Amino acid sequence: MTSSTDISKAGEPLVLSIDAMGGDRGPAAVVAGLAAFAKRNKNVRFLVHGPKAELDTLVAKHRHLGSRVETRDAEGVVSMHDKPSHVMRNGQNTSMWSALDAVRNKEAAVTVSCGNTGALMLLAMVRLRKLPGVNRPAIAVLWPSRNPQGFNVMLDVGADIRADAQDLLKYALMGTSYARNGLSLERPRVGLLNVGTEEHKGHAELKQAHELIAAHAEENNFEFVGFAEGGDLSGDRCDVIVTDGFTGNIALKTGEGTASLIGQFMREAFAYSPLSRVAALLALTSLKRLQARIDPRRKNGGVFLGLNGTVVKSHGAADATGIAAAAELAYDLAKSGFGDRLAARIAQAAEASESTAEERSDPAKEQQKDGTNP
Repeated sequence: MTSSTDISKAGEPLVLSIDAMGGDRGPAAVVAGLAAFAKRNKNVRFLVHGPKAELDTLVAKHRHLGSRVETRDAEGVVSMHDKPSHVMRNGQNTSMWSALDAVRNKEAAVTVSCGNTGALMLLAMVRLRKLPGVNRPAIAVLWPSRNPQGFNVMLDVGADIRADAQDLLKYALMGTSYARNGLSLERPRVGLLNVGTEEHKGHAELKQAHELIAAHAEENNFEFVGFAEGGDLSGDRCDVIVTDGFTGNIALKTGEGTASLIGQFMREAFAYSPLSRVAALLALTSLKRLQARIDPRRKNGGVFLGLNGTVVKSHGAADATGIAAAAELAYDLAKSGFGDRLAARIAQAAEASESTAEERSDPAKEQQKDGTNP
């Protein structure tokens, strides 16, 4: 299945829409990241949004970018401190708004932004609209794990702090679609985050979600492993971890903080004495390999799922390496036709749910399905 929102016409470069403003490092880091990604992939073009004079100067520093970048003038910038409601009312001239509208108008396949997460999600829901059947969109991230693919998909990590059983089912469907297209997993394993793996644990909403996800697993070609615990986030028991945005965001920030703390402790340990510094030199190759594996810049980008268009949210502090990784993720998802596949999966699930609801409301249909007479 192909789509004008996901795949360019045959032989034409794929177009990414880039919000150059709003990140902590400014537009220079964004353009440098695009230049690094463009060197690795010749079949991509960019619509870059922000103050045109400033962007044109930055793009001119990278000769191979010139013919592949179109700058769109947008003087306004959404800061990290702006309230989403304020941006919604007053952000028409911002780079974030302009970048989303390029996808809305089918000029580009994916939007990439380092900006304010809350504002980006609200604008994306209003400008791109939610997919039919999706009540609450989700943000999915790749979490380092012991699985062969090196990462697990986790969602939601902060799009909405609420999620009922139906929302969690949709997250499972969206997460498996992301795992297939982003991690090349044919039959992903899904776990529902809880305080324990026993089926009697957790609140009523989680138990209802457990039943719903299990009931939809076979027809949607994924394996449901049941409840998962915090240790499974980086484990090899499942490939997709489903939770509400409140819990997911706390887990994400806790993981980032813990990784930063461990890195600091390691640096202090190796600098403790002359002997430990010598040990660090002897272990340099192994340490560099470990650093590359856990470096968050190399898998930078949360994906907004459940919208009529794909949005990749880069970390606000991303440098050129992180921006290049976010652009690569956006390109890979668009090239795979991810948006259309996700929409088809959600539509199929919504249709099945409506059919089940009709059967439950009509005893004759339920008995006919079971092979019994009214």
